[in-house]
Amino acid sequence: GTILNEYIILTAAHCMNQSFHLSVRLGEFDTLVDHGNEALHQVDTIISHIHYRPATYHNDIALIKLATPIKFSRYILPACLPKPDFAEKVLMKQMDGLVSGFGRLGEGRQASTILQRLSVPYVDRQTCMESTSLRITSRMFCAGYDTVAKDACQGDSGGPHVTRYSDTYFITGIVSWGEGCARKGKYGVYTQVSKYINWIHDGIERMMSNKIRGGRQRRHQGRIKRLYL
Repeated sequence: GTILNEYIILTAAHCMNQSFHLSVRLGEFDTLVDHGNEALHQVDTIISHIHYRPATYHNDIALIKLATPIKFSRYILPACLPKPDFAEKVLMKQMDGLVSGFGRLGEGRQASTILQRLSVPYVDRQTCMESTSLRITSRMFCAGYDTVAKDACQGDSGGPHVTRYSDTYFITGIVSWGEGCARKGKYGVYTQVSKYINWIHDGIERMMSNKIRGGRQRRHQGRIKRLYL
């Protein structure tokens, strides 16, 4: 996921349906070694998009509110949330973005124990749509390589796609889905964050003020409040 403020994490909706018990570990670099920079947080509330469609990954976006505030450090920092016009007219016109995660090191391979990061070029929408028989909605975008065997993979889902501009990292996408990993002629597909800026701000406001009446409450699973907005 991506830290937005001292309480809120941005992630993918499809990651929120896989477990009854969730916690968030921040500042992690090596899952086998404790460097003393890590912080474990319990989850208080999850808001998933009310129109998320698991079959197509449409509206694959969710927000997590932590039970306790994050203590920022050089290892734990938030990404900047851009304005929609700036994201679409400037950030997404850059050559590439950056993805990171602990996902599989290749299709069929084991998950990484070391945090990986990869620069992935933006792919124009027409090329993206022609690369797959599956639906690429107007709220998704593609990034990656046509022939180079580098891509996000299983286990990276929900993680950040950020774009650097003037030495600042802005959140531009959420790792959502793909056909395998780094297959020739295939690309990674991301939730386009610029299409959800208002939804994100609304969700943050509701969770920070504990106003949940406007969203539809799904049910309580354990102690985590799960909502749709």
